[in-house]
Amino acid sequence: MRRLSFNAQRRTRLCQLSMLALAGSLGGWSSGIAAGRNGQNRIVSVGGALTEIIYALQAQGDLVGVDTTSIYPESASKLPNVGYSRALSAEGVLALAPTQVIATEDAGPPAVLRQITAAGVPVTVLPANHRFEGLIERVLRVGELTGRKAQAEQYAADLRQEWARVRKQIDARRGKPVKVLFVLAHAPGQIMVAGQDTSADAVLRYAGAVNAIGGITGYKPLTPEAVIGAQPDVVLLTDQGLKAQGGTASVLALPGIAQTPAGRNKRVIGLDAMYLLGFGPRLPAAVTALDAALTRAMTA
Repeated sequence: MRRLSFNAQRRTRLCQLSMLALAGSLGGWSSGIAAGRNGQNRIVSVGGALTEIIYALQAQGDLVGVDTTSIYPESASKLPNVGYSRALSAEGVLALAPTQVIATEDAGPPAVLRQITAAGVPVTVLPANHRFEGLIERVLRVGELTGRKAQAEQYAADLRQEWARVRKQIDARRGKPVKVLFVLAHAPGQIMVAGQDTSADAVLRYAGAVNAIGGITGYKPLTPEAVIGAQPDVVLLTDQGLKAQGGTASVLALPGIAQTPAGRNKRVIGLDAMYLLGFGPRLPAAVTALDAALTRAMTA
């Protein structure tokens, strides 16, 4: 038999080691697939509201990963994180050996979602519409995907009952609608206002308020002329945005704010971003909290 030279033996050994390393790196993924075939669900949730629904249906034991918006309940933030929902990586998701990915339509990039699907992991994308009935649809769909259809139907019924109570409460107090300017501010100098077809606009309407910015769709840069023309009674931000701007005094110093009722009366309020805008299971509570905050601001 022909003997290999030392260099040839070394190359062969290195090749064997490389193959072993590759097998080891894929071991977790393949074992996860096997677990899925044996009935174990391994879910990566991309979207804080979806993660909240999974917890509400007591399916959190199936979660193996979440995105950066999945911060509630607190235990969700301790799960392996796949990063920002719009900037996922196929490698990061597949490393968790999921049997399925549940995401909102904000998730991406699309090419990454296709890569995950091509790897044999189903990706279910749910609409992120900003309606209460949209929340119910997501609850029922997540119930199907997690094998908790009966629990989802009961939970949806409970949510409808709670929602009816909230709507009745707000309608009973309805007077002159409060004009609210929603300011989206992730960082100083990056300031947008919310128009129609946004989660901010929808939650304001549910709380019986009026979006002070009319005639635009989506989020647009804040201009002094638009703010002064809108004449808002209250300026609303997320807690995170309020902090990023440096607090209430900094918001009141934004161009145009001082020439509005909100500025003159120092009416600036903040609520948690996912709570306020996520349109997850906490929507009834968020609408109630927003209504209460607006009432306090107008009567202070």
